[in-house]
Amino acid sequence: MNEKEKMLKGLLYDANYDKALIEERKQCKILCAKYNNSQYEDIESRYALLSRILGKIKENFIIEPSFWCDYGYNIELGENFYSNHNLVILDPAKVTFGDNVFIGPNCGFYTAGHPLNIEERNKGLEYAKPIAVGNNVWFGGNVAVMPGVTIGDNCTIAAGSIVTKDIPDNSLAAGVPCKVIRKIQ
Repeated sequence: MNEKEKMLKGLLYDANYDKALIEERKQCKILCAKYNNSQYEDIESRYALLSRILGKIKENFIIEPSFWCDYGYNIELGENFYSNHNLVILDPAKVTFGDNVFIGPNCGFYTAGHPLNIEERNKGLEYAKPIAVGNNVWFGGNVAVMPGVTIGDNCTIAAGSIVTKDIPDNSLAAGVPCKVIRKIQ
């Protein structure tokens, strides 16, 4: 099994020395840089660049620059997706967003993690666990979502939260670590 196959299966893999993964990240970063440096009013070119970067998109979405991701092909956007400035998605595993997702500035979605075992970590090994976001979800600014988290439908994640565990449908959640504050009607 090669390193990419390990990555996509959620196993420990080495992204630092695998030439294929390095090249995929490089090509993605080049496209992200082009997008971030494109003319803001040139909507068609910006959309075309994001269409090349992202794995699956619907018709209506906006990602304000700057935007960075690792591979792009593991990112799926639902309809009516909006992200404010400085979105970072580390996507060695799938990151799926439902419809009507709104993301404040300076948010990150991180599927990549590193082992607690020092020897494994020092070898450069990492793992990736998918992130899934439901429909009608709003993220305040400066939210970080960690590997393996699922956020249900109709949720609001308060600004500054670090989401380390799943959030059920219809929840207002906040904090470090993020916890459900109350249900939303």
